[in-house]
Amino acid sequence: MTIQEIKNRFGIIGSSPLLDRAIDIAKQVAPTDLTVLITGESGTGKEVFPQIIHALSARKHGQYIAVNCGAIPEGTIDSELFGHEKGSFTSAHEARKGYFEVANGGTIFLDEVAEMPLATQARLLRVLESGEFMKVGASKVLKTDVRIVAATNVNIQQAIEKGKFREDLYYRLNTVPINVPPLRDRKQDIFLLFRKFASDFSSKYRMPTIKLNAEAEQMLSNYNFQGNVRQLKNITEQISVIEKQRDITAPILSSYLPQSQISQLPMRIGGNNQQTDFNERDLLYKVLFDMKKDLTDLKKIVIDLIENDNQLNQDFHPENAQIIKKLYQEVGTAESPIQLAYTSSSEEPMVKLEPANEPVQDAVEESVPLSLQGAEEELIRKALEKYKGKRKKAAKELGISERTLYRKITEYNIL
Repeated sequence: MTIQEIKNRFGIIGSSPLLDRAIDIAKQVAPTDLTVLITGESGTGKEVFPQIIHALSARKHGQYIAVNCGAIPEGTIDSELFGHEKGSFTSAHEARKGYFEVANGGTIFLDEVAEMPLATQARLLRVLESGEFMKVGASKVLKTDVRIVAATNVNIQQAIEKGKFREDLYYRLNTVPINVPPLRDRKQDIFLLFRKFASDFSSKYRMPTIKLNAEAEQMLSNYNFQGNVRQLKNITEQISVIEKQRDITAPILSSYLPQSQISQLPMRIGGNNQQTDFNERDLLYKVLFDMKKDLTDLKKIVIDLIENDNQLNQDFHPENAQIIKKLYQEVGTAESPIQLAYTSSSEEPMVKLEPANEPVQDAVEESVPLSLQGAEEELIRKALEKYKGKRKKAAKELGISERTLYRKITEYNIL
């Protein structure tokens, strides 16, 4: 069976390479009895993959049972999964078979497996290792032959670190991993899904099919669907029922899209608890924004120089002085204030850094060109002079590594 035939059989819409890869893995692993762990965000459609695996396996004529572990109370989940004997607890008026006994020879899908209590995880681990289990309140060991497919939208590695999930169970379940991509990584599929949902709701509610104009279609494709396919389906249903106008424009569509998700700033979304965590990309953007601000401030200073070209030897505005002080680190004492002056004694404008307690003549000799390269070279020379050629101390003063300092000395031919 081809991937397209699988899509047609199970009603899967989309042509994303990531989606095709997930389907292909399910197809390849289906004939085996390997345990599969399906991961992905809530609303991505993880529940269809265990159905594919069961239908394409040798167990397809056996029982298929889907269990939502997060929906079963902690006090009864062992009874639901493994069964119980009569009188094993207060409401146990008769013996009952559990899912693992009923599904013998078939497949069990454990959805939201990370919500399973630790005691139940230990029982599940025994089933995976030996196929053995015991009913609640019983002393007799039973055998079962079931294929286990599990799914979760939780970051299990984090759950393991917090002591909420057994590491040995994770490696047992994760024999073959399948990751279902979020909808924002399948942008080419968003409009296809919308059209399918619009057609379905048109038939269901017996009304004309809604259609998007070009601008609304672009808005939909660029939207960050945090609820994934489920959210897209709900929005399509809302518009189909509420809007009398069947040609949907961008303003109409935007009223159904939560504004908090319209921003397309790059971000990484993992599990439910990761959305506010900083990562390397976030830090990189922060650094870039800070650099942009510094460059903007530097431009203002240059404009200030040009506009005041006829006012020789006048001090800069105090705010500009602070910015220059930030951009060009002073090698001398940190406490000594810096006097900044403008001069046109040469063809190129010069900015001189002059500690206020030094003679003006010395400061003139230590004028630094307004280029960053010239300022860098001058600062390196002054640092080396201050520490009498000791590169380690000079590098520390300049805030760079000794290796970088050596490279700069070679680059500027500083002896």
